[in-house]
Amino acid sequence: MSPTKNTGKNWRGTFTVLVTPFTADGKSVDVPALRRLVDWQIEQGIHGLIPLGSTGEFLSMTMQEQEEVIEVCVRQAAGRVPVLIGTGAEWTDEAVMKARLAESLGADGVMIIPPYYSTPTPDELFAHFRKIGESVSMPIMVYNNPATSNVDLTPDIVARLAQIDNVRYIKESTLEVTRVRDIIELCGDKMTVFAGILGYESFWLGAQGWVAVCSNFLPRDSARLFELVADHKDQPAALALYKRILPLVKMVGGHRYVAASKVALDYMGLPVGTPRPPRLPLPAADTVELKAMLDRLQLKDSIPVH
Repeated sequence: MSPTKNTGKNWRGTFTVLVTPFTADGKSVDVPALRRLVDWQIEQGIHGLIPLGSTGEFLSMTMQEQEEVIEVCVRQAAGRVPVLIGTGAEWTDEAVMKARLAESLGADGVMIIPPYYSTPTPDELFAHFRKIGESVSMPIMVYNNPATSNVDLTPDIVARLAQIDNVRYIKESTLEVTRVRDIIELCGDKMTVFAGILGYESFWLGAQGWVAVCSNFLPRDSARLFELVADHKDQPAALALYKRILPLVKMVGGHRYVAASKVALDYMGLPVGTPRPPRLPLPAADTVELKAMLDRLQLKDSIPVH
């Protein structure tokens, strides 16, 4: 068994926060493309999948479409890797409903960003996550991304959330890598840290995973980066791989994360449509730059047609 094999609820490794493929007219989920994407990710060695995160454009989808994505991903993964569903919502009752739906459809867990408009207090955050935790039996990954939620889950707040039985994971998406150290120090084995941005850097401080955007189109390299650090402690090989993919990691950072990931997959042979408004397609200059990066890694048309 691979040392990064996910068994039970002890998740670790690189998990892809999946894009949502849309049809050419943008009006529907492209189900065949989504099935193909899930299979390819798993064949490439990814350790887990997270549909309906920010990269999955969940805020630009109907509830019916979100349910469709959950069903397709869970069924297609067929237990080969964990499937966590992004179920964040501003209203606590809606977040509860979405988490229950994900559990009923066979998801292994949920990833939940804090309410992203009301700027909740620490007490309100605890009440929000406690109510969700009490409504489902599966693990919860809280998602700290102050840039999008307008809420910062500081290590002290995370330690309090760790008191909720099934709040067991955190996706830490600030640029302060010392957060990994501090969360581990405060929470011990009650909270497992996944990096949201600084994957390579966070692994060396004890992060047990990475929720990655770049693994949408670099699943093998993204998974291998974790394995080289966490399983093999091979710093030279890990650093060499990191430097090799870093231009692409940066390209899908910031505001380009959805559009650039979709262009990359299309260029590699798996069309997934364009982002939904208000997002616009990737600008022409960025597209040329991205394709040149993919060419340097010989990735054009590299995804096989089933």
